[in-house]
Amino acid sequence: MGGAVSARTRGGTVSEEIALSRVRQLWHLTEPLHAVLYYAPEAFDEAAGLGYKTEERWPSYFPWRAAPLGAAGAELVTATFYSFSPRMVAEHVSGAWRTASPEAVLAARTRAVDRAYRSLFGDRTDSPELARAAELARSAAESAPLAGRPLAAVNAALPWPDEPHLVLWQAVTILREHRGDGHLAALTVAGLDGVEALVSFAAVGAASVERFESRGWSAVEWAAARGRLAARGLVDTEGVATEAGRALRAEVERRTDEAAAAPWRALGAARVDELAELLGEFWVAVIGSGLLPGETTLGIGKV
Repeated sequence: MGGAVSARTRGGTVSEEIALSRVRQLWHLTEPLHAVLYYAPEAFDEAAGLGYKTEERWPSYFPWRAAPLGAAGAELVTATFYSFSPRMVAEHVSGAWRTASPEAVLAARTRAVDRAYRSLFGDRTDSPELARAAELARSAAESAPLAGRPLAAVNAALPWPDEPHLVLWQAVTILREHRGDGHLAALTVAGLDGVEALVSFAAVGAASVERFESRGWSAVEWAAARGRLAARGLVDTEGVATEAGRALRAEVERRTDEAAAAPWRALGAARVDELAELLGEFWVAVIGSGLLPGETTLGIGKV
């Protein structure tokens, strides 16, 4: 996984400098461990038990991810999730808490992860290696600065479970949402609204336009956003990123990596390397399961 590190002193304390490429690699390693919740059959089973439709993942995705916010309305979820069409959010959130309370969703979420991890990892679920990985990931998560990070903060406020594999999931979830909150700040600084963020990401080849259509924007809204980006010189008439558009997206990703670095710097280079080594087999188990789609809107491995 690489990742050269140096130490420097600030005000008498030593701060580990983790390369931004290493920060991104850690995201690539931990994101699938979080995303199991949205795709595992055990999670759909728990969602069905709560009363959510399970023909597709969105009816459960929104309550699974939004439940730490409490009984949040569509406006708050739209703001914190950012790139989903407000109509799509309203469709899945407006009645979500009438189907099940946030407390019930959180309890079912824990059961879903417990069952999914046990299915994926087998006897390794209770291994000392996973327990050590959970300890390290929790240390990183507890070091994450939470100011201006609503989704990270509400997940960090949840009580820690006792079982190491559930600690691991909660830790990677806090770290994932911490990164995501920072990413939204980077998009805002770049002047990209929710749909423009997707159009500009598709323009650099992060994923197909068809994949981004899953976020609920209409063809008219997509075309209008492309027009706004073209007026800024960020895409051409075919919707392909110009040099300026690629530079802007590269800066968004750099800012995102920098904003996500603090927990890993706090953990330190040696423990970061140890965690990456420990997580390898569990990452392989998730990726090898075939649960996760080969192409996502996150652009992992593409940008």
